Amino acid sequence: MIPKIKFGTDGWRGIIADDFTFENIAKVALAAANFYKRHKKIKNGIVVGYDSRFLSQEFAEKVAEVLGNRGIKVILSDKISSTPMVSLLTKKLNAAGGVVITASHNPAKYNGFKIKGDFGGPAFPETIQKVEKELKKVIKSKVVCKKSFTELVEKGVIKKIDFTSVYIEDIKSKINIDLIKSAGIKIAYDAMHGAGQGVMDQILPLKISIRGDFNPSFDGSHPEPLPQNTPGLIEAIVKNGCDIGIATDGDADRIGAFDEKGNFVDSHRIFALLLKYFIEEKKMTGEVAKSFSVSQIIDKMCKKYGLVLHETPVGFKYLCRLMVEGDILIAAEESGGIAVKGHLPERDGTYIGLLLAEIMATQKKKLSELVSELMNEFGWYYFDRNDAHLTEKEKNRIMAFYKKGPKQIAGFPIQRIETKDGFKLFVENGWVLVRASGTEPLIRFYAEAETPEKVETLLKAARGV
Repeated sequence: MIPKIKFGTDGWRGIIADDFTFENIAKVALAAANFYKRHKKIKNGIVVGYDSRFLSQEFAEKVAEVLGNRGIKVILSDKISSTPMVSLLTKKLNAAGGVVITASHNPAKYNGFKIKGDFGGPAFPETIQKVEKELKKVIKSKVVCKKSFTELVEKGVIKKIDFTSVYIEDIKSKINIDLIKSAGIKIAYDAMHGAGQGVMDQILPLKISIRGDFNPSFDGSHPEPLPQNTPGLIEAIVKNGCDIGIATDGDADRIGAFDEKGNFVDSHRIFALLLKYFIEEKKMTGEVAKSFSVSQIIDKMCKKYGLVLHETPVGFKYLCRLMVEGDILIAAEESGGIAVKGHLPERDGTYIGLLLAEIMATQKKKLSELVSELMNEFGWYYFDRNDAHLTEKEKNRIMAFYKKGPKQIAGFPIQRIETKDGFKLFVENGWVLVRASGTEPLIRFYAEAETPEKVETLLKAARGV
């Protein structure tokens, strides 16, 4: 039977021991090797890292073994590494590409094979398609490795190096760590048992750090930095008198932030705070890019500052391309993935969390004060998202309903519908977006409005069709 391997937005994700097996990952690695063999930078090798999931290290070693047997030099992380670390090393070493064994924020039963471009960000869609094309050629064959992983390490084909120290040195050169320390910013950090474990506390002293130990099941939680998944962090912030709480997801590329009262500061507000800081305080220049599901507050800010705004379908790969090919100051998506000029064309939860602390230290203000100032100037917006796990039949029925073009939702007349990615229904002072996930069997429902009550009303109506 031909194995089921389905590529998503930036590679392949599957359920461990179901479709995500050593046999299947060897086939995907072989497909990647066959594609990258023709890359102009292949002599510099491919960077391979892995997160804290079950068997991630062993899966990464299998990938390295397959690549090495195809004559490709492999730079392998010597321990758990975040996605931003792999992207950084890929760029710094001028490698042909990178591979991260991770399923990012997905539940513990998943693992994945993320592909990184030589520029230090998510591989472009055409690269993913070419690897898929190679996969079709090898899917029925058995992958044979004449040399073992150990032999390849001994021969120097596979070289293990410390990604973490390179990453920390890079971060310290970009963030004003001394200012954060002197300001006495008390940080609570939640690694969520993910790839950020043991990193933040090597950059600067933390007031408290939680879930920084190895636990491949994520202690039964979901490694996505949202309030429902971080009750321990919220409690730790208040109990320890912290100024900010920072959480990073399974592969540490996404951020969740909380103010000194334990209130969630969503990625829309983080995006807006960073944009305001870059323009008003640091006098930086460039264009702005956002995903289809990001707040309208960014549109207002770009209009005020006279900035060009790009809006893309959901998926960081679209934002990454804009960053690589143009002069983008900041690019962000709704789910906590934010990238900024001067770092990488890549999401980085640790870096963005430290930037927030730098803003607080520079402005000498609490995070709640910064948010209030922002909202008072540009308007108070509230946002929420619900995910519904559905059968294929249910998913198709719901999407078909919105395709017909409804005239109202929750009693609010629909002013217009945009279809860049799913169906975005605009009502007065708000909107609802309905889209099928590219990585999981579910539909995501997003809403923004001027009150939390209206947001929940819109979401309930959107789900209940």
